[in-house]
Parts: sequence; C-alpha cells; structure tokens
Amino acid sequence: MLPARTDLPQPPPLRPGVTRVVPLGGLGEIGRNMAVLEHDGKLLVIDCGVLFPEDDQPGVDLILPDFQYIADRLDDVVAIVLTHGHEDHIGAVPYLLRLREDIPVVGSQLTLAFVEAKLKEHRIRPYQLTVKEGMTEQLGPFACEFLAVSHSIPDALAVAVTTGAGTVLHTGDFKLDQLPLDRRITDLRHFARVAERGVDLLMIDSTSADIPGFTLPEREIGPVLSTIFARAEKRVVVASFASHVHRVQQVLDAAAAHGRKVAFVGRSMVRNMGVARDLGYLDVPQGVLVDIKQVEDLPDEKVVIMSTGSQGEPMAALSRMANGDHRVQVGPGDTVVLASSLIPGNENAVYRVINGLTRLGADVVHKGVARVHTGGHATAGELLYVYNLVRPGNVMPVHGEPRHLKANAQIATLSGVPAERVVVVEDGHVVDLEDGVARVVGAVECGYVYVDGSTVGEITDADLKDRRILAEEGFVSCFVVVDHENGKVVAGPHVHARGFAEEQTVFEQVTPRIEKALVEAVTSGATDQHQLQQVVRRTIGRWVNEKYRRRPMIVPVVLSA
Repeated sequence: MLPARTDLPQPPPLRPGVTRVVPLGGLGEIGRNMAVLEHDGKLLVIDCGVLFPEDDQPGVDLILPDFQYIADRLDDVVAIVLTHGHEDHIGAVPYLLRLREDIPVVGSQLTLAFVEAKLKEHRIRPYQLTVKEGMTEQLGPFACEFLAVSHSIPDALAVAVTTGAGTVLHTGDFKLDQLPLDRRITDLRHFARVAERGVDLLMIDSTSADIPGFTLPEREIGPVLSTIFARAEKRVVVASFASHVHRVQQVLDAAAAHGRKVAFVGRSMVRNMGVARDLGYLDVPQGVLVDIKQVEDLPDEKVVIMSTGSQGEPMAALSRMANGDHRVQVGPGDTVVLASSLIPGNENAVYRVINGLTRLGADVVHKGVARVHTGGHATAGELLYVYNLVRPGNVMPVHGEPRHLKANAQIATLSGVPAERVVVVEDGHVVDLEDGVARVVGAVECGYVYVDGSTVGEITDADLKDRRILAEEGFVSCFVVVDHENGKVVAGPHVHARGFAEEQTVFEQVTPRIEKALVEAVTSGATDQHQLQQVVRRTIGRWVNEKYRRRPMIVPVVLSA
C-alpha cells in the first residue's frame, strides 16, 4: 500500500497508450467527488460534486472541486459521466458547464432530471445523454459500460471505462442491499462479466470501509418509522437528504398507514421529490401529500413534515426550526426524526440542532437511539465480497476521508491484491495505468474553490482566516494623524473595537504607547505610511495580547499632517 505523498513533482507528459487518472475531489473528504480520466489526448470527467462547509469556513455556501487542471483543456473533455444524483456527485456540474456549456452530461434518467432542475436555476441548457444499466457508450476513446448498483438513491450506476490501456471500473457509491425498496440490487452478475474480461484498476467506494459486517437492509427502516408515527402525540418532523427518495417513500407509506398528511419543506426537497414523483420513482399515496400552507389547518396528530437539514446546515429548514425562526414552530409533544447518517465533520452542527429541538420540548429520535436510517455505502464485508468477485489488477480507494481510504486499502490487501498494487492517493495526485500497472507519477495543484454568494473562487483560505479571527477575537481599528517631520501625533490616536467585550475606555491605556512608538519610528527614519501602520499594529497587538491574551484583527489608519 503506497502512502499518501505531498512532495510529488509535476507529472510527465502522458505517453501514447497510457490512461491517466487524476482525482480532483473526494479523496480525503466526504464530498466534492470528481475524477478525470485521460487517454489519447481526450478527457472524461466522472462525477462533479460539492462539499458543504464546516464551522471553520464562515460565510461559505459551497466548496467545489478545483477545475484548474482542465480549465485550459475544456475542448478535450468528451463528457461528464454521473454515477448518481446526490449533491456530492452532481452539485458542481453547473459551475463546470459555466466554463463550457456544451459538454455532454451522461447519466441515468433520475440523475439527469435532478441535474436539469439545478441547471434551470443557472439558465444552462446542456446536451444530455440518458443511459441505463447494460448500455455501453463510446465517448471519444472511452468505452463506458454502465452497471446497476444499489445506493440510497434510485438509478445509481457504476461505470467500467475501457481504453487502450485496459479497464477502469468506477463503482460510484454503492452497497449490497439484497432487499432494496425498488428491487434494483447491485448487479453482481454484471460485475462478474466485466471481471472475466479483466479489471485493471478498481476505483471503489470507501465511505463505510471502517464499519465491519454488512449494511442493514433498507426495508428494516420502514417498520421503525411506522412505530414512531404510531406513538407520536402531535406532529412528526422527519429530516433527511433532499434526494433520498427511498426514505421519503417510507415516510409517505408510514403516514398513509397512520392517517397523517405529509408536507415537504425545503426548496431542494420540494424540487427533487416533484421530479421523482413525475418520473415514477416516488409513489405518493392518494390524498397524503399537502402543501405546507395547509398544515396550519390540520390537527397536530395528523401532520408529518418532511424536511431538509439532517446535517445541521445553518440555513436548512430543520436548523431554522431549532432556532425558532421557521414557519413550522416545534414544541412539546412533537417528534423529530433525523433519518440520516452523520457525515464526519458535521457532528457539532447536528448536535446543536438536536439540543435546540430538545430545548423546545420535542422528542428527538436519531440513528443513535433507533434504527431510523441505514447507510448507503458498502461496509467491510461487502467490500471484501466485491474484491473477491472482481479480482482487480490494481486498486484505488475513493470517496472517503484518509481513515476510510486506508481501511479500504487494508481490505484490498486481505483479499489478495498485492500491497504495491494498492494506490492510496490524495486529491490532485496523478496515477498512470500502463502495462497493467497503476503508478503514482506526480501531482497537480488541487485546492478548495469556495462559493460565497455570487462569487466563485474569489474567497481564499487567508480570507477565511480573517473571518475566523473576526468571529473569535474581534476587531480593533486605530486612526491617527502624524507629523512626518518629527513623528508627533497631530490627531488621535482614536481606537475603536467591535466584538471585544471590553469597555472602549480600556484603550486609553495603549494610546501613550502608540504615540511613543510613532515618535521612535520617525526618529529612526521611518516615513513610509505602511511602515507606520505596521508600528501601530504591532504596538496594539502586543498590548492586547499581554493584557487580554487575545489576537483581534487590527486595522490601523495613519495619515500625514
């Protein structure tokens, strides 16, 4: 197993007949999944998703893959192949199509419907190619064969990409649920047929690789939800991913069985479930679905709210309910069900929502106390089964944090894949498949691209650091007018602070220090405005640190008389 390396050189030019794989997201994180395959001068993109921000990324709406690697080669991109319709696999498609709108987008019917609904908001009309399991499409030098896989969303696909260098099998997100709600299981017979021809590189889902055993079947969740609905005294609020069609179906069925009406809350939930219903992926029992405006006229014991916000997203419906600023007011006797997994990194946000709802008097049910959710990703036992079935020549674990990738790599070696044929890499690492061997040959720049309101890529890590300082340490400004001939202060210093939790008068103690420091600086020959501002910044900074053990943002303004 090759360790992840950060000191890799720029990759060499791609030799003829070699297939290159460059992950631009999804390795080292849960989200932002994107991989680029290159062969004979053409590029194939597999998935193009987003990552949602954490608490230490204030003001950020979304995080995109870094398109810099392909930005000057967009004409070489033959297609974007999407494995399924979750945001972490399709959410960045509009931002890539902004760079070249006519890139063909390839995926299953439901996946493309979700993408199309998103693209309407961006006023983009792409060329779409609908595929389904069993089909093979020739996209430039890439022969793409699509395989059915079970996941937490209908119509998910794996894709086997064959080039002159061999076959790369990308599983997408999958699990081996033998009793899925839509009866569409992961097609292991198709996997076996591809394996008979030879799989040179297996790019395989790692998200649940550190969980032993097998995934709980989806069908076992329905009876648990039904029991919760039967016991609930007043309203039931169920929070889930906005694209989890199977979970919404179970909520609709349980509501119908207990005489309750269901209202969808959250723009993405309303949009996605409307698409799923129109295409026949969601079966809505007659008379069960109502508009959120009608809920106020119904008895509490007859209401179910199907909401977004299961990951504690600040602006999602459930978070706003927990804060008391949503039209749905949660109170004593209400039951809230978090029917989703806890994505790593979201723990604090989710528990903050749980505590807020509990404080309002609601009974909160989550995966930790009841079987209200099952994962959508293959666990260790399922991964081992796939390795033994496929017998790949090389393995690249994808989709997961470092611990998930490492756990998946260990399973691969247990199954008999030679350790030197298991490549554990990071975003931006370049892997070449040549003569049946996958090797790391270099790395390309691959950072986070932040979406902040209408701006894309303009916010930097330095900006986020400033925002964190403002949020945690406060802000201090200082205005002073200096006679540049003798350094004496003509006006000021006027010091003001925000978010400092101290009286403004405390800064009277530091003004003599500022005046003295400026005189000394000018006497020493400092006349440049920037130099004098730095003198003020350092003087205030040392004083604040000595007295209050704080490091606020300090903005000095020095003018000359």
